[in-house]
Amino acid sequence: MKREGTAMRMGLWLGLALAIAGQAEAAERRMVLYSANDDTVNKMVAEGFTKSTGIAIDVVSTGSGVLFRRLASEQANPQADVVWGVSSVLLKDGTKYFQPYAAKDRDAIPAQFRDANNLWIGTNLQILVIAQNTKAIPGAEGPTGWGDLLDPKWKGRIAYTDPANSGSSYVTATALLSLWGGDDAAWTKMRALLANTKVLNRSTQVFDGNGSGEYPLGISLEYAGLLWAENGAPVRVTYPADGTVALVEGAAVIKGAANPAEAKAFVDYLNEKPTQEQLLRATFRRPARQDIDLASLPGHMPALSALKLLPYDDAKWEAARRDTLAKLKTAIQETR
Repeated sequence: MKREGTAMRMGLWLGLALAIAGQAEAAERRMVLYSANDDTVNKMVAEGFTKSTGIAIDVVSTGSGVLFRRLASEQANPQADVVWGVSSVLLKDGTKYFQPYAAKDRDAIPAQFRDANNLWIGTNLQILVIAQNTKAIPGAEGPTGWGDLLDPKWKGRIAYTDPANSGSSYVTATALLSLWGGDDAAWTKMRALLANTKVLNRSTQVFDGNGSGEYPLGISLEYAGLLWAENGAPVRVTYPADGTVALVEGAAVIKGAANPAEAKAFVDYLNEKPTQEQLLRATFRRPARQDIDLASLPGHMPALSALKLLPYDDAKWEAARRDTLAKLKTAIQETR
């Protein structure tokens, strides 16, 4: 009996030790995320992911350009598992840093918003819009398209971010140059537009100035206008009748990541419908998924299919960035 009791106690202790070891192993599951998103978004998603999976996240948050310089310098010894919140231009250019992963439900995201070889996947879309402060300009009197902004009556009333400081601002300028034919006549129109603008250093100055009424119009992003409107500002988002561009931001698993299983779980979490709906509710980020009922969610965004989307050759304009920015700088200086 004594020998049986000892054996039983030893079995109980062994089981307890194994359980503790298993808990310790589970608690130690973690990953490193490189993110270009703001801290509010990072915190919300990291906490949700940890609650859902038990995997902790160490977040390194900084500008997307800085993150990709880190990926380049760390290529032989990766220090992160996932990069997220960066443009498709950077993702396409940085595929050498990524390992393929076919995320769950990837087919809910249109093919143009993800890599054909599963090296990255789009998580949200940024739509270029015209934001109108309806207290400064009554709703029916505002512009309906990009071409309307060339009217001299808008001189000094349009806020625009310096394209040298903003990726989306550079895309706006180059998309319009393409829309207008990409020739000398297009640059004449661009100078007419720039002559009407207040060129600001940061996008937040455009968003805040338009929301406060300091600038009646803003060349802006969809989420910013909707967020100001949700918070009570008299801001109206106009989707230009002559077309707009959907900018893709996404995520990728880093090649040679120390925690590949955790990294893949995180990419799946980002792609889940509840996660994308949560991000829309909190930040008005348009989901890359196209199976979400936007009309029933805050902002009541129109479906992507309802917008006139312009073709945009990001590879062409990225290759021409230096020369194009120089011409835009000259045009801005000449029209002050």
